[in-house]
Amino acid sequence: MAKALTMGLAAAMTADEKVVLMGEDIGPLGGVFRVTEGLQKQFGVHRVLDTPLAESGIVGTAIGLAMRGYRPVVEIQFDGFIFPAFDQITTQLAKLTARHEGAMQLPVVIRVPYGGHIGAVEHHQESPEAYFAHTAGLRLVSPATPHDAYWMIQQAITSTDPVMFFEPKSRYWPKGDVDLAASGAALHESRIVRAGTDVTVVGHGAMVSMLLDAAELAAAEGTSIEVVDLRSLSPIDYAPLLDSVHRTGRLVVAQEAPGSVSIGSEIAATVTEKAFYSLEAPVLRVSGYDTPFPPAKLEGVYLPDVDRILHAVDRALAY
Repeated sequence: MAKALTMGLAAAMTADEKVVLMGEDIGPLGGVFRVTEGLQKQFGVHRVLDTPLAESGIVGTAIGLAMRGYRPVVEIQFDGFIFPAFDQITTQLAKLTARHEGAMQLPVVIRVPYGGHIGAVEHHQESPEAYFAHTAGLRLVSPATPHDAYWMIQQAITSTDPVMFFEPKSRYWPKGDVDLAASGAALHESRIVRAGTDVTVVGHGAMVSMLLDAAELAAAEGTSIEVVDLRSLSPIDYAPLLDSVHRTGRLVVAQEAPGSVSIGSEIAATVTEKAFYSLEAPVLRVSGYDTPFPPAKLEGVYLPDVDRILHAVDRALAY
């Protein structure tokens, strides 16, 4: 995924000279995860800018550049470092277009490496997506595969609205195919990635590969799980998900973030409202716990795993 993102950024910068990259250590170093590796050499220091260690200043500068016709792509080094920029994102970036009655567009992309499974220290493994999904005026997406990463970053950059682009850190290194000819889906489409008949499970980012692993194990025991990759967190494309639930009658929502007031909570409520008469069991959630993210040695206890997902599937089938 890391290399797919590099390729996607390069393609977007080649297509539009107004695309500029900004962030801490993204130039010669290529970023902490080397996603921008080689791009400053290819496009120059005026389009790939190393910034001071000041997230509020980075996003504020990006807003100003967008006002002047540029398409800034901002990198936040780690999920837990985004909060110094929270005011700029939620009070300014998200609201300026509405404040100007649509006359001002802010095509800013904020790349956020997020999530656990990398054994990092405090502030480096959080999942803060619900804060921003709650904020009107922002679009949120999260790819689960290299193919989606390559195409979705380009689609996000061409959007006329601000896009929060959440990149699951644990998926930077696993390999996958990228079709350079066609994206296969629009930016905000959810997608069924494994067909099944007994239970629907849905997740985003790093959870999708875990859901697929769970479905494979369940199949060996005779349970057919349908897996939906959410892809977009705001807006959420409910059509494929609801279609799946109408057929299976059961839904398990999985996420790394804490469960209370979360993306999973919203999905559970909406599916219950719109597919109540199709449900044969309550919508169940599998999530991180409602505690601060623990030290790295305990992340395996905190984060959902295949066993917890399959336990929820068994509970859903027991009704």
